[in-house]
Amino acid sequence: MEGDQTVGIASLHAYPIKSCGGVTLDESLLIETGLEFDRAWMVVDAAGRFISQRELPRLALVQPTLKVSEMVLRAPGMLALHVALDRVEQPVRATVWDDEVGAYDMGDLCAQWFSDFLGRAARLVRFDPAHRRLADHRWTGAVDAETAFADGFPLLVTSTAALAELNRRLQAQGHAAVTLARFRPNLVLDGLDAHGEDALDEILFATADGPVRLKLVKPCVRCSIPDVDPVTAATGHAVGDTLAGYRADARMDGGITFGMNAIVLDGIERALRAGMPGSATFRFD
Repeated sequence: MEGDQTVGIASLHAYPIKSCGGVTLDESLLIETGLEFDRAWMVVDAAGRFISQRELPRLALVQPTLKVSEMVLRAPGMLALHVALDRVEQPVRATVWDDEVGAYDMGDLCAQWFSDFLGRAARLVRFDPAHRRLADHRWTGAVDAETAFADGFPLLVTSTAALAELNRRLQAQGHAAVTLARFRPNLVLDGLDAHGEDALDEILFATADGPVRLKLVKPCVRCSIPDVDPVTAATGHAVGDTLAGYRADARMDGGITFGMNAIVLDGIERALRAGMPGSATFRFD
């Protein structure tokens, strides 16, 4: 493969609360930790450790809506919860994977809402932007790539062609097609072959305020979450079993991968929008 590859942003997505439903965006500001409001909040247990769909698939049913000054949360059987975007309560410590980070508790009303819906003690916390949580330098090199409550990197990039290939294989086995909501990407690209994002190095977008330059640094190894139906929270095995048949990735010691984790090289405080064209370079390892 030679030369640049023309790509486009098919869709943009943020997940304001880690492991809860996502929002599809027409436009999003890039900040130090990725898309604005992406994984800015997180549900934690009584010890301050994160709770995810891996243990409680029901979290998938919590659907946020971002308004001008608030985030509105809805879930089956629950009254809507309104969370102010400009208010937090007391500072706390929260644990996401092996990282203990600064955060702010969002108060007893939020805690009661999540506890009632999940059937266990839970609280909602917001990432403290003064805390610098960095992605693994083994993958980012000399770049200090910040992230909030995402698993490990600021952005996840995948493609419409990757989903089409998975759905082709699922349907050939008699399974229903799935949506990209199961994979929780931030940027979905078109213009690529199936899983063409695997071979990309950098993506460049031109905005009115200057360039946005992203670097794809690490294949995303998938857990059980893609087998959680984001509409019903029902769990299965079809997606994981199908991916295992063709997506065992030698770069990740045979881990099942779908999508690429990315970092921001240039473009903080610049906006990406759905439909925006860009160009990508290939990585030659």
